[in-house]
Amino acid sequence: MSLLDKLRAVVGQAHVLTGVELSRYVIEGRTPEAAVLPGSVDEVAAIVAHAMETGVPIVPWGGGSAIGVGAPPARAGLVLVLTRLDALVEHEPGDLTATAQAGITIAALQAALRARGQWLSLDPSDAARATLGGVLAANASGPRRHLYGTARDLLIGVTVVTADGAVVHGGGKVVKNVAGYDLPKLFVGSFGTLGVIVEATVKLRPLPDAERLVAVRFERLQDAGVALRNLLGSDLIPNAVDLLDGPSAGALGLPAAPATLAVGFDGLGEQVDWQVAELATVVVRCGGAKPAPLAAETWARLASASRDAFDTPAAVMTLSVLPAVVAETMEHGAQTARKRGLMSAWCAHAGVGHLTATLCADAPRPDPAPIAAVLEEWRAAARAGGGHASVTWAPLPVKSALPVWDEAGAAGRLMKRIKAQLDPNNLLNPGRFVGGV
Repeated sequence: MSLLDKLRAVVGQAHVLTGVELSRYVIEGRTPEAAVLPGSVDEVAAIVAHAMETGVPIVPWGGGSAIGVGAPPARAGLVLVLTRLDALVEHEPGDLTATAQAGITIAALQAALRARGQWLSLDPSDAARATLGGVLAANASGPRRHLYGTARDLLIGVTVVTADGAVVHGGGKVVKNVAGYDLPKLFVGSFGTLGVIVEATVKLRPLPDAERLVAVRFERLQDAGVALRNLLGSDLIPNAVDLLDGPSAGALGLPAAPATLAVGFDGLGEQVDWQVAELATVVVRCGGAKPAPLAAETWARLASASRDAFDTPAAVMTLSVLPAVVAETMEHGAQTARKRGLMSAWCAHAGVGHLTATLCADAPRPDPAPIAAVLEEWRAAARAGGGHASVTWAPLPVKSALPVWDEAGAAGRLMKRIKAQLDPNNLLNPGRFVGGV
């Protein structure tokens, strides 16, 4: 019996896609042999076991919103689509925890939780498409990470299918788990290279009474940087502090300005009012305009503002630097791009030093050499400040011209050892992650 016949026996004929049905699952120009849509954890385990028997690599797929991140696969093999595993398994409002299958979208999960007055304090972009498992595997987050952290801070339990088809449970369903190896966090940000996340338990929060997002415009990026440092040193407790350059602010439909600080607050209504008023005194001293309210839908677009600035981006890079040098990094990066005849757009979760930069060229088929050169210079600037940078999206010619991931050093050697233990045949998303993991 062929592999495809075995897969059809597991999930049914309708849930094994081949031929033209694979068009939406093409990865970096490579068409997989099949896409399989399991409907249960046991089916996931059976699919992985059959694939491993025949030496066919597997690419786990949630909503596909982060599928372009990382190095291109040498062979696509099977795409394992988890969107049929979309149940909210358990919600314990009294414990502030919820357990859900990996294929549930963040938007659907939040809607179910909000109906009972709670929410998951994780706000990646494209919530209607991004799945819980995909967000965990990519360690994706949004502007509210400033106060509430990332997926690593919210995950307390996980169920994973390992490379040999075993179903493994780690952590628990309560916040206070027994001490031991923190298995759940091992899979956060691993991009499906260590196992297939099929279920997760997360910590929740009560919905705040009030939440507000305001924008402060500046005539100079330098002034916004000073205001940012003053804000971070103040007594204010924002849940988001994002810095946008002109093109990124324009993508959100904001008034034209060289720099815009987007600051969010939540809590009791009176507290939010006081913090917004106090913010005005902090930023006006630095040349900022009076804070102006932003529409609620702006929250969801902040993380992707720089990517949305151009219809046809040439490359996207994320950089991590110290919050104190975010504005300087943005200004220097934009100058670097201009010197090579390229346009750029920048946005940052500035309070945590996480930047997203997008390049654009006028030509319909731009030369990859100057694009790669700018990305290398951006990476060097991040390293000079003790940070790092990774290419999160680029065409294949650009990815071929420079390493997608930054040098991991000793951590990279450790990751390779873990990969060898958990996936000795190197068939789970092979070569996608740091150092070819």
